[in-house]
Amino acid sequence: MTIDHRLILKEVGDYVGITLGLLLYTFGFTVFLMPNEIVTGGVSGIGAIIYYATHFPVGYTYFLVNAVLLIVGLKILGWRFLVKTIYAIVVLTLMLSIAQEVIPKDATGNYVKILGEGQEFMALIIGCMLTGTSLAIVFLNNGSTGGTDIIAASVNKFHNVSLGTVLTFVDLIIIGSCLFIPQFGDLLGRLHKVVFGFCTMFIENFMLDYVMNSRRQSVQFFIISSKWQEIANAIATQMDHGVTILDGHGWYSGNERKVLCILARKNESTPIFRLIKMIDPYAFVSQSAVIGVFGEGFDQIKVKVKENPEPLPKKEKSD
Repeated sequence: MTIDHRLILKEVGDYVGITLGLLLYTFGFTVFLMPNEIVTGGVSGIGAIIYYATHFPVGYTYFLVNAVLLIVGLKILGWRFLVKTIYAIVVLTLMLSIAQEVIPKDATGNYVKILGEGQEFMALIIGCMLTGTSLAIVFLNNGSTGGTDIIAASVNKFHNVSLGTVLTFVDLIIIGSCLFIPQFGDLLGRLHKVVFGFCTMFIENFMLDYVMNSRRQSVQFFIISSKWQEIANAIATQMDHGVTILDGHGWYSGNERKVLCILARKNESTPIFRLIKMIDPYAFVSQSAVIGVFGEGFDQIKVKVKENPEPLPKKEKSD
């Protein structure tokens, strides 16, 4: 039985990426958000709300809630996804617990605000940009931090709904619960927490979708060259990429030309340009961004199809 070393390296790379994403999340959450008692969404937000009200450790709440959600998501997402999710939950639980002990406290026992007093909103922006980016890093490495991410990943598996959109609806419920916690002060104080919570939700989910979509963005190439065969062969063999050949006709020259059409990920653009330039530096190349590419090697089409679709009504022919 042969061992696929590329598969092993990919799995190792996924776990390294997930770990780096979790480190970034822990840093943003404990250094910028927790000292300012800023409420966030997700299970970490639930843990933070409970911590602000009872001082029960965030890591314990995070672990217990995720244990329940893992059981629910097992059948939908499968073992491969959940193994990485379990790894992320355990590692993030340890990181949050250690970070709560490591970050400095003042004489009253409260966490030191690194940006100083009166900078809550700036801390919110920086913290949520870090946590949103970290969640995207984890997702792009085929992992999840658990909690509401499991809900979002389950919905995204069957429906063409972005992760950020699903998380927004779930976070609305979590953040809105601050209105019913008397430890946050009077009604005005609780409204203050909710408004800040909504800001964290939108910034974090915006960063999540922005990083995810920028990584997934696809481009389309049209290449016109007298060395079209060499270019097509190089792209197909060296990049293991499909190439479509179209028949073209030059209006000015009147000559028949071959046009190469290639759909690729945005991060593949530089290698493609490099191959083209090595073979024909004078090739005419058009690159354009496309909204989405669906099919083999790209994203899946996530729309429901009726098993017995109703026939379309026949149009009456006009005289």
